[in-house]
Amino acid sequence: MNNKQLTIRDYETAIAPTWCPGCGNFSIWLAVRQALVKLNIRPHEVALSFDIGCNSNGANFIKGYICHALHGRAVPPAEAIRWANHKLKAVIAFNGDGGGFGIGLHHFIHACRRNVDILYLTHDNQIYGLTTGQTSPTSAKGFVTKSTPFGNLEEPINPSALALSSDATWVGRGFAGEVQHLTDLIIKGLKHPGFAHLNVLQPCVTFNKLNTFDWFKQRVYKLEETDYKPTDRKKAWEKANEPNKLPIGLFFEETKKTYKDQIPQLAQEALVEKKLGNVDLTQAMKEFK
Repeated sequence: MNNKQLTIRDYETAIAPTWCPGCGNFSIWLAVRQALVKLNIRPHEVALSFDIGCNSNGANFIKGYICHALHGRAVPPAEAIRWANHKLKAVIAFNGDGGGFGIGLHHFIHACRRNVDILYLTHDNQIYGLTTGQTSPTSAKGFVTKSTPFGNLEEPINPSALALSSDATWVGRGFAGEVQHLTDLIIKGLKHPGFAHLNVLQPCVTFNKLNTFDWFKQRVYKLEETDYKPTDRKKAWEKANEPNKLPIGLFFEETKKTYKDQIPQLAQEALVEKKLGNVDLTQAMKEFK
């Protein structure tokens, strides 16, 4: 394995994807594998944490160290994995907009402020797809679904703006209809020394008939094709909240000490490498009797 040229097939499993034909998850699945191959990261050098949802069926379709966590809870295992073995070349957490910005929202905010060295990739289709089409935290106000038949009353969460206000050190937005651009963003996020949040606009072709591929294509544009520089958090906030348009690309990046960098016990070796030696736990175990 280590002596041959790495390809995306090295990341394939025996299980074929079960997403709906045309689902944006296929593009993200491809982009992730392309990014790992371009960085020459092999399956045993990456850990991938998934929650419960359409996107997280991907846990079955990609090789690596896999954690299939609870709904909205992909980030905590990814953080623990990174702290336990900071020598892994990549740790990626995957959540949908429902779990990631609903029940799991607090995990997102705390990971931002801790600056844990992981890539957090959120699949944002503005609907709950796995449970057949309810309003999600990123659904537009007025959006009609089976859970909001008279229109959504709530303002939607803006994931990128929330990441910026939570002090994330790398914030990007991608689009499942731009696979190569998305691949490049994933590469940048994986290279970033700290917490990287990449929100991917990912149409649900079955249940979301408003935010379609055509709808997005009329609104997205690439920041890299403008004179924008991702060095000012205030300007990044303005871009993330730009009305009527959806810029994709890197909004903001800065370098700060990661959570791991501030733990001297991990300076020389990973936690999984530490030797316990001859430790007598007799006295400690008595407390549990």
